[in-house]
Amino acid sequence: MDESRILANLEAKHPGEKEYLQAVHEVLMTIKDTYNQHPEFEQAKIVERIVEPDRIFMFRVPWLDDNGDVQINIGYRVQFNGAIGPYKGGLRFHPSVNLSIMKFLGFEQTFKNALTTLPMGGAKGGSDFNPKGKSDNEIMRFCQAFMTELWRNIGPDTDVPAGDIGVGAREIGYLYGMYKKLAREHTGVLTGKGLEYGGSLIRPEATGFGALYFVKQMLQTMNQDIKGKTIAVSGFGNVAWGAVTKANQMGAKVVTISGPDGYVYDPDGISGEKIDYMLELRNSRQDIVAPYAQKYPNATFFAGKKPWEQKVDIAMPCATQNELNEADAKQLVANNVLLVAEVSNMGCTPEAIDTFIKNKIVYGPGKAVNAGGVATSGLEMTQNAMHLSWRAEEVDEKLHHIMTSIHEQCVKYGTEKDGYINYMKGANIAGFMKVANAMLAEGIV
Repeated sequence: MDESRILANLEAKHPGEKEYLQAVHEVLMTIKDTYNQHPEFEQAKIVERIVEPDRIFMFRVPWLDDNGDVQINIGYRVQFNGAIGPYKGGLRFHPSVNLSIMKFLGFEQTFKNALTTLPMGGAKGGSDFNPKGKSDNEIMRFCQAFMTELWRNIGPDTDVPAGDIGVGAREIGYLYGMYKKLAREHTGVLTGKGLEYGGSLIRPEATGFGALYFVKQMLQTMNQDIKGKTIAVSGFGNVAWGAVTKANQMGAKVVTISGPDGYVYDPDGISGEKIDYMLELRNSRQDIVAPYAQKYPNATFFAGKKPWEQKVDIAMPCATQNELNEADAKQLVANNVLLVAEVSNMGCTPEAIDTFIKNKIVYGPGKAVNAGGVATSGLEMTQNAMHLSWRAEEVDEKLHHIMTSIHEQCVKYGTEKDGYINYMKGANIAGFMKVANAMLAEGIV
């Protein structure tokens, strides 16, 4: 594989799409040696095909605000790779959304879904619509307008979107209501639905829960126990909330959460009613964490800063892409961090990842650590197809089994000669091999 040529061609064809090119570069660097052992992949041009999406839908989304003014946003759905199953991936509503971010997320989702052991291809979608400060009626009208364009290209056996940043239970409800009206079908075409109309128990917690199951297994390979460990978490939404909840259940102490305004350090630990208060902060739609320190005086708010400067055993970025940079990584290394687990998608910059691996810090990439969310979405699809609901214990047991399987695959492909487990390499190779073999079997399509 001539990865330099492939990357140069991609950059020429897709100039300026930095997030997408970054994600492709990371995967190609780690799979290169394995890929070169399979001449049949080279002959079928698997890499050249796998880095390009199957198809991209872009559309205008006009909607009326509460003042009766017309607003216009851009909608996206990137169906990246459907070799192993129907397309599956979230919808993100955030001003930062652009084609590069949608393609990077769809590319990552392809390998993440392959790791789950479930038959799901990779996709991602969303809009540059900003839900912050919007009324429920405005959000409903936007979701209905968005679905009016999207509905023909999705379906329970074609493409099953879910939620992501800016798309929670409320948005999924509005999107599903419009899909049902247009398609005249009550099927499992969206996941993250309310329990009353086809949702799965523990889906809101699943990304955070799965991440802690994975972290616990990472620690076990180091002969360490999660009980008593201190954890820095970024973000304060559903993902962070699930992670904080499960960390407490496992006996760890979470000491930070963060938002766009800065971060909160709570030396007493974020537990009990403080976890419930995270949901209050999120539901206030202000997108700030400063009020936490006002409510709990022992906590300190650091405006405009990130939690990675605190001395902790485990760092878990749970907010957004590239939120932990090289300087943050060096600070964590200097503070003798034991383990870094990405719960957000591509939460660490390439330089930060290089810093961790160079210093033999155990680092778990998002496509493995945060796969519990999409895995439970896959379990929701199964329940919908069977027209039944499993108990929370059944879903949690299946989630635990899937995260264990992902960890085993990462260890299998990522253990180096000195015993260090390169989880990024392991996850990329394991996911790539499954998709590549499926593509090979299905011919040049």
